[in-house]
Amino acid sequence: MPSEEAFATGKPVVVRDTDMDRYPSPRFRRFVELGCKSACSVPLVTSNGTLGTLEIARTTPDVWTEEDVDFLVQVARQIAIAVENALSYRQLNELKERLATEKLYLEDEIRLDNNNGNMVGQGAAFQSVLKSIQIVAPTDSTVLILGETGVGKELVARAIHELSSRTKGSFVKVNCAAIPASLLESELFGHEKGSFTGAVAQKIGRFELAHHGTLFLDEIGEMPLELQPKLLRAIQDQEFERVGGNRTIRTNVRFIAATNRDLRAMVEENRFRSDLYYRLHVFPLNVPALRERREDIPLLTRYFVQKHAQRMDRRIESIPKQALESLTNYDWPGNIRELQNLIERSVILSNGPELQVALPGIAGRSNPVPLYGRVSHSSEAAERARILMALKEAKGMVGGPNGAAARLGLKRTTLQSRMRKYDIGRRYQ
Repeated sequence: MPSEEAFATGKPVVVRDTDMDRYPSPRFRRFVELGCKSACSVPLVTSNGTLGTLEIARTTPDVWTEEDVDFLVQVARQIAIAVENALSYRQLNELKERLATEKLYLEDEIRLDNNNGNMVGQGAAFQSVLKSIQIVAPTDSTVLILGETGVGKELVARAIHELSSRTKGSFVKVNCAAIPASLLESELFGHEKGSFTGAVAQKIGRFELAHHGTLFLDEIGEMPLELQPKLLRAIQDQEFERVGGNRTIRTNVRFIAATNRDLRAMVEENRFRSDLYYRLHVFPLNVPALRERREDIPLLTRYFVQKHAQRMDRRIESIPKQALESLTNYDWPGNIRELQNLIERSVILSNGPELQVALPGIAGRSNPVPLYGRVSHSSEAAERARILMALKEAKGMVGGPNGAAARLGLKRTTLQSRMRKYDIGRRYQ
């Protein structure tokens, strides 16, 4: 095509309808069929290179003079400047919008009291998580964080980001369960103005905000099935299009996903794409439930007491020993989130220097444990004795409303596990 020649050489190209052999392409043949006798392709050249070409056609047999071509070159030069300015304006406008959107997003993150603080814990299970974080953080590999609700999966994701080479970039979070399915695609990839009803302006998506940073996809198991192929492409190819757009946008993003769902089971039930699952399952990281790291409960309790007491300008100096033991023995179905909420409520209810734990069944207030001192844990022998006493009172019954599990405030399966641990299971089961 003449336009391709002009673009490649940077010089005007004049052609006539008799040049069919020179330009045998269907587009040029169509040009002749429309009645055009000749044409001139002029490159749109700027100091930054050639942007395109200006095409002028004639339906008359007039010959293109040197003055005609020179005039078109001058016109093309002005058009090139205008096009370059328009492209620069669009880029600046998109950058301005991105910065404004990122500013609002970061302000929301600051205002949101995530209560993350520092990662607290000393037990073996917690140390195993820390070791996994330190191993995977320096890489750019995708991480899939698995664990029950409330165990601190977002805190683990933030730790991976902070220990990575992307720490100067943004940590952008998307909760796939909190955004309606109809809006999730726009939230992730953005949309163009007028792409759907209500799209009164262009929107920058979270993928663009996370450029050179980390994108955390929380509750990935709630991702709509119809959106998963587009997410897979974005993760694999690091590119996507905005909703209603046709321009491919490339990004450089590190992906971290989290879920409390069994994704493998969802794949078998055709509720989650297998290709997306295997793409996310590069480095699975399991965060243990709080009941699996009971040795950390006193440490977490003291941490949350100090935090909330300082925020509320309260003076809490000690925690009742029996209350601390009850907190340690409780199974915490809501995990760390549940513990934190209970401690916050307890600080609110405490009138004096001793914490009044707002947990049903905790009545003892004797032998307070200093808040800043060492916490004495109940021994295994004492726990075994409590289990034997509860079984004796329940006449050997483990489950049921009057069983030993209910008396100890434990789940039946948890009590059975501890009975096996202390070799007392055979006697009562």
